[in-house]
Amino acid sequence: MNLRHQTLSTPLSSGEKAFWNVSKIVVFAATLAVIAGLFIQAELTLNILWFILIPVLPLTFMLNPGIWRGVCPLATANMIGSSGASREVSGPWLHRTAGIGILLLFVLVPARRFLFNTEGPVLAIVILAVTALAFGLGWFVKAKGGFCNSICPVLPVEKLYGQAPLFGVRNARCVPCNHCTLKGCHDLDPVTSARFAAGNGNGNSNGTGPRAWMKTPFGLFAASFPGFIFGYFQVADTGLNAALSIYATILGFAAVSLVVMVVLALILRIPSHRLIPFLGALSVGIYYWFAAPASLDAFSLPGGIVVRWVLMAFVGYRLYRALKITSRLSAPLRPTGGRAVTPSIPLPSAPR
Repeated sequence: MNLRHQTLSTPLSSGEKAFWNVSKIVVFAATLAVIAGLFIQAELTLNILWFILIPVLPLTFMLNPGIWRGVCPLATANMIGSSGASREVSGPWLHRTAGIGILLLFVLVPARRFLFNTEGPVLAIVILAVTALAFGLGWFVKAKGGFCNSICPVLPVEKLYGQAPLFGVRNARCVPCNHCTLKGCHDLDPVTSARFAAGNGNGNSNGTGPRAWMKTPFGLFAASFPGFIFGYFQVADTGLNAALSIYATILGFAAVSLVVMVVLALILRIPSHRLIPFLGALSVGIYYWFAAPASLDAFSLPGGIVVRWVLMAFVGYRLYRALKITSRLSAPLRPTGGRAVTPSIPLPSAPR
């Protein structure tokens, strides 16, 4: 039984339910502790948040995005708020909400350099505001459709980094599926959700054209994200008076990355099923190239260079795995008895 089938139809056992419930409570409580710490011990809490907790997230996305999505405190708030909602995200709103999430990401991340990296109380208020937003949107769209599967600024990163999960993770929140999002749900199928977001909704790269990704918010995000991350690490923490300069630098690198990737894709005729995994690996590789040594240096610990290269090797393996999976997904379909046959893609089985 593959991961997709188990996610859709197999109920969690009592032991699995208990594990995920406890995990969600612990993570939510830890989030409240972080918020309190940002008011009481801002410097220490900021170091723990930015140099320990946040750098772990991209690694969990690569292992399987379901790890974080199963315990994310914003998802918990979103699900609590959505207990009585019945609307779903569908049609044109799929790409529109994706664009909103990407815009939020591109606004919030540069703000770290002139605000969130040094001002603990301000960051705490923003976290509370986003949590309230996730809870409030739950009143209008059922399950995770109002925030987690739509405007969450972390969702595009989860899709970009989580294209080839190493092992199965049971869906901790949506069994059975609530159908809050009609297509491309990352909880149902992390392998193909990025491909859908990039314009390949039928799983065949030839079905919507090799340039389809250039017409989608996620495709443009994926092409610009390597430069966005690189630009972030080219600026230092500073004051609010340098906000425009920070945005100009980071978004400038993002724009260069977008242009370069589009030109290369057009000249070299790189299909999206190869380009999107490459962009994911390049983005997370750039992040850990800078973040791994910085995280250890923040606590005066040695070994940053070693950790950097270990992570580079892991990112390389993930790229190989992602290209292998997406190449199979893009293989031409052979008709059998007048019906199209979907290629059989072995996915990692979730632990029983």
